[in-house]
Amino acid sequence: MKQLVLQYLKLFLLLGLSGVTTEHVPRYDVLASLGTLPLDGHFSFHDLPAAARDFGNLSSFPPVAVLHPGSVADIARTVRHVFLMGEHSTLTVAARGHGHSLYGQSQAAGGIVIRMESLQSVKMQVHPGASPYVDASGGELWINVLKKTLKYGLAPKSWTDYLHLTVGGTLSNAGVSGQTFRHGPQISNVNELEIVTGRGDIITCSPEQNSDLFHAALGGLGQFGIITRARIALEPAPQMVRWIRVLYLDFVSFTEDQEMLISAEKTFDYIEGFVSINRTGILNNWRSSFNPQDPERASQFETDRKVLFCLEMTKNFNPEEADIMEQEVHALLSQLRYTPPSLFHTDVTYMEFLDRVHSSEIKLRAKGLWEVPHPWLNLIIPRSTVHTFAKQVFGKILEDNNNGPILLYPVNKSRWDNRTSVVIPDEEVFYLVGFLPSAIGPHSIKRTLNLNNQIIEFSNKASIGVKQYLPNYATEPEWKAHYGARWDAFQQRKNTYDPLAILAPGQRIFQKTPASLPLSS
Repeated sequence: MKQLVLQYLKLFLLLGLSGVTTEHVPRYDVLASLGTLPLDGHFSFHDLPAAARDFGNLSSFPPVAVLHPGSVADIARTVRHVFLMGEHSTLTVAARGHGHSLYGQSQAAGGIVIRMESLQSVKMQVHPGASPYVDASGGELWINVLKKTLKYGLAPKSWTDYLHLTVGGTLSNAGVSGQTFRHGPQISNVNELEIVTGRGDIITCSPEQNSDLFHAALGGLGQFGIITRARIALEPAPQMVRWIRVLYLDFVSFTEDQEMLISAEKTFDYIEGFVSINRTGILNNWRSSFNPQDPERASQFETDRKVLFCLEMTKNFNPEEADIMEQEVHALLSQLRYTPPSLFHTDVTYMEFLDRVHSSEIKLRAKGLWEVPHPWLNLIIPRSTVHTFAKQVFGKILEDNNNGPILLYPVNKSRWDNRTSVVIPDEEVFYLVGFLPSAIGPHSIKRTLNLNNQIIEFSNKASIGVKQYLPNYATEPEWKAHYGARWDAFQQRKNTYDPLAILAPGQRIFQKTPASLPLSS
């Protein structure tokens, strides 16, 4: 390892002195010291460009080294080593899961990126029983957690739409999908965490043990520690899913029906909404995966509406309970005000439904359309202002645009734990809204980012009370406004668990400077 580090240093310094690399050239002795660390894994230097990329494909900040940890101790030793360099060092550390961040949040310019998927020493263990759970590595993909737990007839309660993300990555944000209205986000379904703090300490925490760190890390954007293990609550898993889609022509009925469904005691198991702008032949597109309830009426469906609203729902069942499921679905659908010809459905396995986005990923990769820029914008909107928001955004700002899916669905605040670090509106019902475009070429990127800015500017001017999910800010005033009254507590937690601002520099909340001051405006 030491020889590899020295070889890399010769090349790195040569490039730095020749002007090819002019930023974040660390002192020779700093990098050389990494080779002295006793590790179960190793550092690498050939994959720095890969560590400077993410799903957003809009930012690239190369690190000076990538750690492939062979154990949790490797992560702790590395962070501790940087911590002991003191406040005069500018070296930082970022934990990288599957690299699904959007604006460089999992990157560390001139620092160390930890490739969490290399952490194989934490073996996944399923514990059945009255209160089943699974212990999983922070670097484990959710798809692997699902595959493992299904062998026991169990599964986590709450999901994200895309399962090829790491456990630690989604728990550092929130983890939301169509089950959130019932079970809360993924961070509401965790019993215990193991965390490496910014001091390099390995700490086990839960609601009963080291509870402040436990709640700080959940939704904490990686600011207080690196999640190396999570204990996740499980429930009995169904074998099959009835997957349903319907269309609405007006926003009021669309949202009122969703709100009714998420408040009902007997309801669907998954509820999400989508907004479709200037998309023709939407029902024909569904035919590749869904069956129309009434093929003749579906084939005759026409509308001149530029904006349509899709409600997507599922009902879990086992084959021997199919008749009961049919009755429950019929009773629920009879209460809704969708356009009748638009009722489509299909039956798939639980695995197929939960991993549905990966199927789309495979198709997009084959066309070269997956690893493109994704200037996404994810928002949380209070129920009281969502109609004002929709009228302006869908009716005016995005009136002539059609460049990606738009999610819009309500959740219940009572299912979220207000002790965690995630920020949500102070209303019992609020909406998760995601603008998920792909942008190919500089013009498309610029146009999409401009639309995002228009949405944010309108929301601020109209006092919508919007909060960003997967927030992307660059100045302290913006972060203060985001956290509001919780900013002081957030900052105090940072001073407690990562006093030198070593961790997750890509979030741009706190900047590591010789004085370890917060990022200024």
